Amino acid sequence: MKYLSEFRDPEIVEQYINELHKITTRSWTIMEVCGGQTHSLVKNGILNILPKEIRMVHGPGCPVCVTPLNLIDKALHLAEEKGVILCSYGDMIRVPGSKRSLLEAKASGADIRIMYSPLEAVKIAQENPNREVVFFAVGFETTAPANALSVIHAQRLGLKNYSILASHVLVPPAMEAVINDKEAKIEAFLAAGHVCTIMGMTEYEPIVAKYKIPMVVTGFEPVDLLQGILMTVRQLENGEAKLENQYSRVVKYEGNPAAQKIIADVFKTEDREWRGIGTIPMSGWEVRYELAEFDANKKFSVNIPKVPECVDCIAGQVLKGIKKPFECSQFGKACTPLNPLGAPMVSSEGACAAYYHYSEATEEVMA
Repeated sequence: MKYLSEFRDPEIVEQYINELHKITTRSWTIMEVCGGQTHSLVKNGILNILPKEIRMVHGPGCPVCVTPLNLIDKALHLAEEKGVILCSYGDMIRVPGSKRSLLEAKASGADIRIMYSPLEAVKIAQENPNREVVFFAVGFETTAPANALSVIHAQRLGLKNYSILASHVLVPPAMEAVINDKEAKIEAFLAAGHVCTIMGMTEYEPIVAKYKIPMVVTGFEPVDLLQGILMTVRQLENGEAKLENQYSRVVKYEGNPAAQKIIADVFKTEDREWRGIGTIPMSGWEVRYELAEFDANKKFSVNIPKVPECVDCIAGQVLKGIKKPFECSQFGKACTPLNPLGAPMVSSEGACAAYYHYSEATEEVMA
């Protein structure tokens, strides 16, 4: 399969759906970890055509969604009080902090700029030697190499006015946290294909072996997802627990060693707070001590107190697969993309945003 149309071929989709109906004999709960997979499942109407016994729940694989409130507040403080040029991916600027979003701060005059690449932020630092430039480095393992490269590039250029505010989270510890949550009842995982493109598959083998849980690395197109679900259900029905790779055209077992080395050169693993979930041990990356001059946390020493989440928002339960977005009493009412109570409603990878924007495709699921 080399062309996009083949990953959306209705005949292949029908074949996989028919096979799923044939082999499914009981109820199964499968979590797709990545928010990109969630959006594809929802907008393509896949949830409506799966056998009724297969329940797909949506995982914490939305880095914008799990960035903690106080880190957003810290970014706001740097932009508004410290006068830095704050650069960010577009998704992040609309996520609410404890009082307002970065977009609202930008509208009030803060110098906040939307970037497509952290290297753009390095260029801005070159062009503005008398201003501090901070890149809000949010993401899973997928975006970490580019963010790490920006630090390496700034170091080579001798820039003293560039730093990153790191909010990198890691998928395998999040999976374990979900498995160990007493409320979450996950029987199998679709692992995020783009993360495995960078990190490979070795980190998932211990999870499969320890918890005896099937896991299939899966892509994002309809055929990818349905084939991944079919592979998962075959394991479940046969009483197996294996790590399989549906996304073999992109994901190699060893991942991308060059990207992994860049990450290791810049970041170290630390405990990380996940918005709506809590602290997960050794689940995030921070800038290494020897590169502290490029770490905005250390460079500015801003202490922002933690604040409680909105009491009406159930984002944590959505991110752990305990509840679906439409089970929130505020969904589509007090909480909309223009007025979000939580990040999953505003992020392009958020489950709540998927159900809101593609409501027609989820009518049967929400009924």
